[in-house]
Amino acid sequence: MKKKHVLWFLLDLVFLLVFNAVFFVAGGFEHSVSVWISYGFIHFAYLIMILTPVLVHKGKSRAVFGVTLYSVSVVYFLIAFIAGVVFIVISPDSIKIPLLTQICIAGVYGIALFANLIANEHTAESEKKRGYEIAYVKNASAKIKGLINKAGDDEVKKGIERIYDVISASPVKSHPDLAQLENKILQSINDLSRVVSGQGNDEVLSLVNSLLNDVNERNAQLKRRN
Repeated sequence: MKKKHVLWFLLDLVFLLVFNAVFFVAGGFEHSVSVWISYGFIHFAYLIMILTPVLVHKGKSRAVFGVTLYSVSVVYFLIAFIAGVVFIVISPDSIKIPLLTQICIAGVYGIALFANLIANEHTAESEKKRGYEIAYVKNASAKIKGLINKAGDDEVKKGIERIYDVISASPVKSHPDLAQLENKILQSINDLSRVVSGQGNDEVLSLVNSLLNDVNERNAQLKRRN
């Protein structure tokens, strides 16, 4: 275990040690059921708070996700702690009010937590999709640009330059239905890179024209969907 993790673990233990020391030294070991319920919920809220980082989705917005979720958990712990301490001090004979209060607080926290988790998942999926969309134009442009100087024929070179211009000007935003066509375009670029300097001009021009048609078709379909 890394030293940093050990230090964080020890820091997390401070509250538990202090709280339990005060609880048992000041109040002893004989308590009503309502007090033990409050005691248990305080510990539950604290454990949930320190375990919240485990729920944070990995991605570019991880820091934002973490702050949001942790804030919700901290607020829950503080409310559960204050309510718990009040009931520990009062020590009511009935368990209904302490139990229902803590259940309601935990319920509101659960709703807020899962709502944030759902929102974070949606954001993470959007980031992933955005990354794929950018990657298509970026990768395709870079690969095509590298083929321009490899073309041994002026007509082939002009065709490749035309493809580069069209791809570079293509919309970054994509659509799930176009994934197959975009993969086909990338594969065709790979095929073109293998034959651009080794096949007859007719075969290369045929592949260039086919690739250009696919790029234009992708953009046209995207335009119809927007």
